[in-house]
Amino acid sequence: MVPLGVYVHWPFCLSKCPYCDFNSHIRDKVDQTRWRAALLAEIEHAAANGPQHPVTSIFFGGGTPSLMPPETAAAVIEKIRDCWGLAQDAEITTEANPTSVEVENFKALADAGVNRLSLGVQSFDNTVLEFLGREHSGAEAIKAIESAAAHFNRYSFDLIYARPDQTLSDWRRELDRALSLAGSHLSLYQLTIERGTPFHGLWRQGKLTPLDEDRAAEMFTETRAWLTDAGLPAYETSNHGAPGSECRHNLLYWRYQDYVGIGPGAHGRVTIDGTKFGTERRKLPERWLEAVERDGHGTRDQVALTVEDKLVELVIMGLRTAEGIRDVRFQEVAGASFKTLLNADALRAFTEEGLIDDNATCVRATEAGQLHLDTLIKRLLP
Repeated sequence: MVPLGVYVHWPFCLSKCPYCDFNSHIRDKVDQTRWRAALLAEIEHAAANGPQHPVTSIFFGGGTPSLMPPETAAAVIEKIRDCWGLAQDAEITTEANPTSVEVENFKALADAGVNRLSLGVQSFDNTVLEFLGREHSGAEAIKAIESAAAHFNRYSFDLIYARPDQTLSDWRRELDRALSLAGSHLSLYQLTIERGTPFHGLWRQGKLTPLDEDRAAEMFTETRAWLTDAGLPAYETSNHGAPGSECRHNLLYWRYQDYVGIGPGAHGRVTIDGTKFGTERRKLPERWLEAVERDGHGTRDQVALTVEDKLVELVIMGLRTAEGIRDVRFQEVAGASFKTLLNADALRAFTEEGLIDDNATCVRATEAGQLHLDTLIKRLLP
């Protein structure tokens, strides 16, 4: 079956974390009836004007989509089923935070059809959670993980590491605790200071000092070794899973396959009559809602991607994965072998340095190469 994903963006949060640059917003009140109707309308429009094969994965992201009423999630899933058809083994994920308000919805979300949960735990340490601007405690995080395990066959949670002044031994202790609670998947992200966030402002004022790059690199390398020993090897730069437990929806992105974006600011990549398009919805929630109610969709932009566009996106996404990029994908996406599409001198040099592993069928970043992805991508692309 040809994979097709649907990403549904719920833009609302209880609070805005100081490191977050996602399209998330705090609102005192959300008209749930209007929002449900708008999401369903945009799904209908996307299905009538896009790929026609069955959906293999749905991902509710945000924002905090677990704040979405479970009946809205159920209606969205049913609308997708009606419009495209839903694969029998479709993966349906929602992101959630470990607050008591959201945990109370876990059973209802499972009853609505969600079969995979992704929890934003970030840390089990209350002091760290306060620093990260999180709304939950370490104890609530543990209870939420236990509830996720009780209601979903597949669940995962996120942690943030390489924080200011964090030591390798501190991180190992936290990771050991996480492994004692984890199922078959973990997402582990290094703290990055993103432009436009409160943390970026603190950094510019000299009030926040990121962890030294060498120490962060050591943490990254050790983390991958520890998780491999624990049976959860890295299948992507920041994602670890037992074989067969990978997030199938996210693999669509990294393999540069098709997905439809629904909701404020949602992006999509869809192939229509042999042409791959990039789509983007209006970002501000109120503007998106008004556009959908007026036009039936909140599309801000839809453009046919050039061969160069597709090559850049294929390399940026694919080099993040442990499997790398098969040559057949280069030929499907860009019409030629990676041997002719990529910078030959850079490819040879990186291979000799042990940063790239290439053969006749695949090109991929090695363990050492994963530490230098930005450099690899910049120099490999012509």
